[in-house]
Amino acid sequence: MEQLIIPTKIYSGTDSLSVLDTIQNSRILMVCDSFLPESDSLKNIQSHLAPSNSVTLFSDVKPDPPLENIMAGVAVFETVKPAIMIGIGGGSAIDTAKAIRFFGEKLVDQSLESFIAIPTTSGTGSEVTNTAVVSDTKKGVKFPIIRDHLIPDIAILEPTLVMSAPKSVTAFSGLDVLTHALESLVAKDANLFTDALAEKAIDTIANQLVSAYQVGDDVKTRQMIHEASCAAGLAFNTAGLGICHSLAHQLGAKFHVPHGLANAMLLPHIVAFNGQDKTVAEKYGKAIVKAHLGSPTLSDNLLIKRLQKYIFAMMREMNCPKTLKDFGIKEKDVLENIDWIVSHAKEDGTFPGNPIVPTDDELKQLIIKIIK
Repeated sequence: MEQLIIPTKIYSGTDSLSVLDTIQNSRILMVCDSFLPESDSLKNIQSHLAPSNSVTLFSDVKPDPPLENIMAGVAVFETVKPAIMIGIGGGSAIDTAKAIRFFGEKLVDQSLESFIAIPTTSGTGSEVTNTAVVSDTKKGVKFPIIRDHLIPDIAILEPTLVMSAPKSVTAFSGLDVLTHALESLVAKDANLFTDALAEKAIDTIANQLVSAYQVGDDVKTRQMIHEASCAAGLAFNTAGLGICHSLAHQLGAKFHVPHGLANAMLLPHIVAFNGQDKTVAEKYGKAIVKAHLGSPTLSDNLLIKRLQKYIFAMMREMNCPKTLKDFGIKEKDVLENIDWIVSHAKEDGTFPGNPIVPTDDELKQLIIKIIK
């Protein structure tokens, strides 16, 4: 049985924050990135909350949300007992909010009336997904909390909130969107609905991301990228992901490679690896043609090679390191940890979605390809 369930109400555009105007007489817990307090972006969001509301702000958010920070947020949740939570920021902030909700509701035995996500980066799709990726820093691992209950009730895609992001964030998060789209396109639970979302996201990112990187204040382009990120999130929340993400999570945990960059390094090689399967190659080929990256007269294998070269070209234009060495990681450190990376990648929640089940040696070879 195929399905596409979208429980999130999605509002997009420069006027989308007006959705908050309707909230009255509520206890609100806002979770946001640590650099947002006192920013114009946060002041703009807060200006839409009526004075009748009681608002508490938790901003102790760190990249790759560590459990200790999440539990600090849970302590605030226990004190406030909010009716509404608003997660504001990049994927780490929204994932932190989800994890605080997950533990907080259990602790106080009380469910939220509404959970609202306001992304300030165009990348994770966390505003419409059931997953929060958190880090156990003591064990040095990342793990996902996956519960449909965590899917936000409302997602607000306000494109001007993305404009203040550094160029590197635009690049890395946008390439994360491309990874979400290409992985969900061929994931085991993909269907016609997720294919449509994934294909449109591939088209948009391939043709608009570099422009957004170069001209960061173009509202129209920013909104397109923001919506593509959300569309890819909807696609992978149903279809699943694959080994690009399962390996990238480990590179982030072990070497602190930004998630989108780790995905981008791996993506061209994993597209080629998965493209060994004829059905997968056909799906890639159709999406590549629809994105105007290659002619329909080319074979699927040649189209995949075109896509690989195109991803490398995008990375070059956006000054993204293409290898771990370029990022500053020593070859010997990667090789010393390669068995750990492989074993933990196989345990990652994204691993089962891959269309081909790789051997340990094949996973090692994929890692070796991005060392230098």
